[in-house]
Amino acid sequence: MKKIKHFIVVFILLTVSACQEDDADFGTVTVPTNLRAEAIIADDQSGNVTVTPTADNALNFHVFFQQGGDPVVASPGESVSFRYTQSGQYSVVVTIVAFGTGGAASSINITLDLDVRLFIDTETLQLIGGDGTKRWVWNQTESGHFGVGDPNADFPNFFSAAPDQLDPCLYDDVLVFNYDDNDNYTFQLETGNNNETFINWAEVNRFFPNASPQQFVDECRDITDQIATNTSFVIIPEEGGRRTLDVENSTLSYWSGAMEYEIVELTADRLTVRGLQTPFLGGGLLAWYHTFIPEGSTPGGGGGSAFENLVWEDNFDVNGAPDTANWDYDLGTGDNGWGNGEEQYYTDRPDNVIIEDGILKITAKRENFNGSQFTSSRIKTQDRFEFQYGRVEGRIKLPTGGGTWPAFWMLGADFETNIWPGAGEIDIMEHVGNQQNTIFGSTHDPNNFGGNARTGTTTVSDASTEFHVYAVEWNETDIRFFVDDQLYFTASNNGSLPFNKDFFIILNVAMGGNFGGVIDGGFTESVMEVDYIRIYQ
Repeated sequence: MKKIKHFIVVFILLTVSACQEDDADFGTVTVPTNLRAEAIIADDQSGNVTVTPTADNALNFHVFFQQGGDPVVASPGESVSFRYTQSGQYSVVVTIVAFGTGGAASSINITLDLDVRLFIDTETLQLIGGDGTKRWVWNQTESGHFGVGDPNADFPNFFSAAPDQLDPCLYDDVLVFNYDDNDNYTFQLETGNNNETFINWAEVNRFFPNASPQQFVDECRDITDQIATNTSFVIIPEEGGRRTLDVENSTLSYWSGAMEYEIVELTADRLTVRGLQTPFLGGGLLAWYHTFIPEGSTPGGGGGSAFENLVWEDNFDVNGAPDTANWDYDLGTGDNGWGNGEEQYYTDRPDNVIIEDGILKITAKRENFNGSQFTSSRIKTQDRFEFQYGRVEGRIKLPTGGGTWPAFWMLGADFETNIWPGAGEIDIMEHVGNQQNTIFGSTHDPNNFGGNARTGTTTVSDASTEFHVYAVEWNETDIRFFVDDQLYFTASNNGSLPFNKDFFIILNVAMGGNFGGVIDGGFTESVMEVDYIRIYQ
């Protein structure tokens, strides 16, 4: 059964100060009285604690489960919960403050005796800790190894680091995860030169109150005397299959303020996490993304594809229309602009799709055609070539202009009976002219689709002036996205997702719509050029 403890107020604090000659009118001052608290400690060693505070004349309560931490706010009659993630038998002090009118408050401290034992399953433990010790380093040569975004998005839409872009004091950190036969889990942060690690600029004053950090300029600092560099860790399963990695009073290298991280991906070769930060200097909540690889492994994930057998290709060697043995067309405006509010009319005319001098050209044009103001083309391998798993790559030069939306993508072959997003979609490359240098790679499924798709980004500064090879490598466990053989994003795959069946390829240039955005009033036409499409298995 659960342990229930009752506590009664032992200390009342009322502070009313007058520091001006004229008396200030604070209104009625009412001190909360009869402050009590009921604490319920779960008896399953989970570390879950529920506190229910009560008091007369209280407007609200602040419950401090950790000394020096942020409070959990409760209204009268409301219970609040917290989970302690440090394993062992120990005592904690919880402070409860009841606030009345006029700034009056009363408080109590309660001591809870905890017996916490959080176990990590064997498979997860071996992935993160190897055979007892595993050392992880930044995957610094991969685009997107470090990023930050809106917490309501699931990718770093504010900033995504290019290879080796950040200060070297970040990259010489090592994360060490250890465990033993007694289920003791320890974490070590090994910092580099001068014990320095990289600190978010808005967090510098947490450790160095007299410092004057420059806005948006992160700093290398030694904080090893203010955080734990040899501590415990635990991985906690959450609802919906999520897992949380907690490092007690420490950080996974970069100090953003997060000590608890959602595990985005954990394999034997890769650890990607997402931590939430409320900046010390104020501002909105941010989501930070970090990707690590085992020490000594090859960074970046560039070459060495497991798919070496060429099973299908089109090199566009014959001038004229695309080969009908390989390609079919989608024509017209689709349903509601192909489901996205797009403004083009797709045709099979040479004006919009043609092969010239070994290059497939899909041209989006401003012209009045069948009630639309723009034309373009969309070709597909549906019913010509459909396949499951492999490496799919295309050498492509992209169009320009606000409102253009070129894409090289795949759709589940059963989409006619398994309506999108149930059929699944893999966007090998998407680009929008309104974000000229950004390349997007995404997957869409019933859980994550549209604006909530699992998406990675990378920067290609000459995407519209030079050819680049855009590729995915797709198997039963993950879908990996590359530009010029540089891995920049990985999405996991499993049996519950619609990515374990046949797909077909689509090439198109859309105009406007909910992703293409506003079309530049001066746009006339622009071309996506494709040198080849190849599939390896």
